[in-house]
Amino acid sequence: DDYTTRDFVVDVLMRFFDKDESEATYIMLSVHMRGFGIAGLYPKDIAETKVEQVTQHARKHQFPLRLTAEPDDG
Repeated sequence: DDYTTRDFVVDVLMRFFDKDESEATYIMLSVHMRGFGIAGLYPKDIAETKVEQVTQHARKHQFPLRLTAEPDDG
């Protein structure tokens, strides 16, 4: 989206997905350039919990950040 700051996305990746700043920046740039990025691979219940936590965090900070949990197609 055009509203969520790059710094916020990097912070989310570090805070909720245990990425270091370099990894988080790489993923953020992937999202910015390609429209998507992979934050991690998790069991379904953990992935869904992370989606909910990040969505709540983003709304609390008034950002429309959107993420999804999708099955790994191998």
